[in-house]
Amino acid sequence: MSITIRPYQEGDAHDIAALYNRHRDNPNPVAGGITGDELERELAERDTGTFLVAVDGGRVVGTFGLFHNTGRRSARAGELIADMFFVAPAYRNGVITGRLFTEAVEWMVQSGCLVLRLTVNPANSVAFKLYRRVGCVSVGRTVPGEDGNVELHNYIPLVLRSVFADLGPEVRSALGGLNSFGTVTEARDDELRSDVRLVDGVRTVDYHLALGEFRITASVDVDRGAVREAEVTGPDGTARALRLTEPPYHVRAPRRPEPHRFGSGGLVCEVDGDDGTLSVLAEGHHGPLFVSTWPSCRADRPAGWREGEPRDLDIVAVENGVRVTERCGEDEVVGTVTLTEGTLRQDFAFTSRPGRIFQTVGLRQGTFVHPDGERHPIGLGLGVRDASEAVAASQVVPAGTELAWRGTSWGIGLPVREPVRLIHSALLERGLAAGQDGVARLRTDFRPADARTDARTGAATGTRTDTRSDAGTDAGTEAGTEAVRPARTAPKPGAVRRLELTASAAGVTSWKEGTTKVLRSPYPRTRAFGYNPRWSAGMWVTAENSRFGRASGLGWGVAPAAWEEKHPLGLFAPRERIGWELTAPEDTAEPVRADIQAPDSEEEIVLWLTPNTARETTVLLDSAGTRWELGSAGFRQIWATAATVRLADGHWLDVRPADGACPQAELVLRTTPSGLLIGCVSPARRPSAWQLAVHSGPTRS
Repeated sequence: MSITIRPYQEGDAHDIAALYNRHRDNPNPVAGGITGDELERELAERDTGTFLVAVDGGRVVGTFGLFHNTGRRSARAGELIADMFFVAPAYRNGVITGRLFTEAVEWMVQSGCLVLRLTVNPANSVAFKLYRRVGCVSVGRTVPGEDGNVELHNYIPLVLRSVFADLGPEVRSALGGLNSFGTVTEARDDELRSDVRLVDGVRTVDYHLALGEFRITASVDVDRGAVREAEVTGPDGTARALRLTEPPYHVRAPRRPEPHRFGSGGLVCEVDGDDGTLSVLAEGHHGPLFVSTWPSCRADRPAGWREGEPRDLDIVAVENGVRVTERCGEDEVVGTVTLTEGTLRQDFAFTSRPGRIFQTVGLRQGTFVHPDGERHPIGLGLGVRDASEAVAASQVVPAGTELAWRGTSWGIGLPVREPVRLIHSALLERGLAAGQDGVARLRTDFRPADARTDARTGAATGTRTDTRSDAGTDAGTEAGTEAVRPARTAPKPGAVRRLELTASAAGVTSWKEGTTKVLRSPYPRTRAFGYNPRWSAGMWVTAENSRFGRASGLGWGVAPAAWEEKHPLGLFAPRERIGWELTAPEDTAEPVRADIQAPDSEEEIVLWLTPNTARETTVLLDSAGTRWELGSAGFRQIWATAATVRLADGHWLDVRPADGACPQAELVLRTTPSGLLIGCVSPARRPSAWQLAVHSGPTRS
C-alpha cells in the first residue's frame, strides 16, 4: 500500500463525492448524497485555502480541507476552518490521518494563517481524542449545539511561527524533524470543558511543546489571536524567555455596540453594529422571527448563518430604517433596510460583486409551502432535504414563484425575483443580482397569522383527517386542525407503574407501565446517543443554550456531572441549582408529571426523553395548530406543541406541557442513528411542568 498525499486536482471531485457517498459517517452528509459537480461548487464557494487528497493506487481514500468559510461560519483574520477531514474506514488505523493533519498545518504556517479551527462530534470518541492529542483546545462552547458538534482551536502553528526567529539552531533542527503534532504537544484529556484560563483579565490557553530534548511553553491570547509570552527550556533545565514575532495579520476585536432598532406594526428590526446581521422580532414569538446576514463587500468572505466576523460598518438612520455601508479599499456595499406595513425591504448597491446572504426563518412550528404548492411541517428533512453540510447541494427555487411559512402568530412570504436556494425548509441562500438601476432588491413580507387562511394564497384551509399509524411512513400527512390524541386508557387495566430515578445516572433509568417499557436507557453503562457522548438515563434534565440562538442553537442533553437525590422521585444539581421531581399516581390511567425548577439559570431548561420505540416509528404532533402524522425516517428535527410517539409494543407515549405551562414551552423531536430523542423545552428562569402518559392507541377526541 503506497499512499500519496497531494493537493486537490481538477477531476478529483467525482471520486471524492463517491468516497463520501459510500460511507454514512462522511463529514458532510446530505440526504441522497452529493454529486461531483456539487462538491466542486462547494469548494469554490468556501474560498478554499487548500484541499488535500490521500490517494492509494489512483483511488481517493482520504481528504482534508482548509477553508475561509463553510456556510455556517466565517474565519477571522489569520484563521482557517478545517472540514471535510475524512479517511476511508479501511485506512483509519494507519498513518494517513496524521499525515493529512500535519501536511495541512505545514501549509498553514507557510501561508501565514496560523490558527486552525475545526468542529467535531464529541460522541465520536476516536476523532475527539485524536484532535485533543494533536493540541486542539476548547475556547468556547464545550457541549454540542444544534448542529451536534463542538468547536476546537489549534494554536500550535501560531506558537511555532511566533517564536521561530529566536529558537536557535539546535531547536530549529529539532523542529525540522517534526512529522506529527501527536508527538509534540502535551496530552489533553477528552473532557467536555474549556481550556481557557483568565490571566489579568485576558482569556488564555497554555501550550507545552516537546522538540527533541527542548521544551517550549507558551501562553496564547485567544481573543487577540497572538502569543502573550513564551520560553524555551534546554536539556540542562535552563529556561530563557523567547522574543516574539507578531503574527502577519490583525484580528479585529468585536466592539459589541448596541444594535440599531426600528419597527412597525408589532415588528422590531435590529441591525448588529459589529457584523451587520439583521434580526426581525415579533410580538408573540419566542426569539427572532427572521435573521438575515450581511453580504460583505468581499465576495470570498461572506458571513455564515451561525457566525460572521466583525466588520467596519457605517450605520445611519433613514426613514423607516437604516443605511449600512461597508468599504473594502475601493470596493463598497451600501444596504438600505426599511420596514413598512409588514414588508421588509433590503436594497443593495455595490461597486463589485458582494458575498451571498443567508436568511433563517425563525418559525419553529408551522407549515412550509413549497413553490410546487405542497405543504410540509417546518423542520429539517421535510419538504426539502437538509443540505446545511454542503450548501451547493441545496435546491434552486425558480424565479417568479413564492415561498411561504405560516406559524401560530405570524406568517412569512418571500417572492422569488433573484437567485434563491433552499438549504433546508427554514434556511435560504440569496444572491444579489442588480437590476437595471444597479440596485439589488430583496423583499420579505410579514403578516399576523389567521389560523383559517393559507399563508400563500389566503384561501380557506381544509381540515383533512387522513391519519395513518404504520411505523414505516416516511412522508408527512396533514391531519387538519382537529386534534388526534391517544385514548386516555392505561396499557392494561390494573397495570403496575414502576419508575426508577437514579442520581448517578442523572435521571430515570427505568419506566414500565405494566409490561410496556416506556423509555430506553443503557444504565448502568454510559453510551453515546446522537451527539451526546454521556447518555445514561432515559429521562433527564439539562440547561441548554437558547433554542433560537444563532451561534449554536439548542444542545443535545449532556448532563451535569453531579446530582443528589432529594427523594425517590426527585433530583437536585447543586452546582447548576436545578431541581426536578416526578409525580407518578398509582393509577396508570393518570399521567406522570415532571416539575422542574431552575430559578438562577440563564439558559433554557430541557427535559429529555429517549422513548423505547422501534428503529422507525410513527409520530403524531401538533405544530402551530395543525396535526401531522410523520414517519420518524422522514425528518431529522421538528418542533411541536405536543407529540405522541408509537412505542415498540404498539402503545403510545403522549408528551405535552402540563396545564398552566408557559406559552413558550414546546417540544423538539430529533431522529438519530441511536433512536428518537425528545426535548421538552422551557425558557430560562421559568418553572416548567410536563405531562407524560402511555395509552393504548390514538383516537379522535
